[in-house]
Amino acid sequence: MEVDKLGANAQTPSSNSDKLSVLIISGRSGSGKTSVLNALEDLGYYSIDNLPLSLVPEAAHKLVNESNIKRVALGVDIRSPRADLSNFAAIQQQLHNRYGEAKVQVIYVTAQEDILVARFNATRRVHPLMSQDADGIKNTRYNLPAAIQKEVELLQPIASRADITIDTSKLNIHQLKERLRDQVGAENKVVINLLSFGFKYGTPIDADFVFDVRILPNPHWNADLRSATGLDSEVATFFADYPEVSEMSEDIAHFLTRWLPNFLHNNRHTVTVAIGCTGGKHRSVFITEKLQRHLTQHLPKELTVVAKHREKNRW
Repeated sequence: MEVDKLGANAQTPSSNSDKLSVLIISGRSGSGKTSVLNALEDLGYYSIDNLPLSLVPEAAHKLVNESNIKRVALGVDIRSPRADLSNFAAIQQQLHNRYGEAKVQVIYVTAQEDILVARFNATRRVHPLMSQDADGIKNTRYNLPAAIQKEVELLQPIASRADITIDTSKLNIHQLKERLRDQVGAENKVVINLLSFGFKYGTPIDADFVFDVRILPNPHWNADLRSATGLDSEVATFFADYPEVSEMSEDIAHFLTRWLPNFLHNNRHTVTVAIGCTGGKHRSVFITEKLQRHLTQHLPKELTVVAKHREKNRW
């Protein structure tokens, strides 16, 4: 019986998801604060937007202490009550006292004024200060530049105490996510889903790569193996007599080992590699399991490889 050249021992990738991180996200309207929260959510943070600032300590306590969520991102913006904004230093200190300064960071998102004006004009959205009660906020009701300038003043208590300031004027969403990953020390992770399937039941519409292994010898035509699956040792013994099975496995493994790591720099979080045979029971299952063992050993630890069998309920 031929030795499995693709390896047999899986390694568990390391993770920093158990490290406590409480982020307060604020910034100028139109600068991308919501995009930052969405990006952090993709990086494993539990995100809540538009919290009144006075409720931030309570929300953090409920998530961290009561629900044991270790990575939290809480969004605060100009819609928070004015008294809360002016009291930001005290709220930040409260969080420092509870979790430690190193575990709490304030991220302030900004952009150049002409960029903000262009973004509001492009989206046809109304600046929050233009739609709020104008009492005490002079000349902002119908004046976008005035509203943008007033917002800078009102957010100064937060901006002046920010640990990280990000200017999004020249950043696209992918560059923004890279910047965040670098700033907060979040691991870039991608889950590789290896999916066996049967062509007779349809090709997976969400697959990024599809490999057809129907050219390989089919155990289905062996009466003793028809009820077995690609997970069974007797099927592995059957395939060991056909060198083309290992050759195809190695060719696919070489391709995936070469190209899958590039997805770490493509802002993808999942990649689906589909392996298909006729019924999704023997060949595709065997090759999928073989690839899972190899890729787990040879891909960077940031890539987590999972084997799934779509037709398992049909076996």
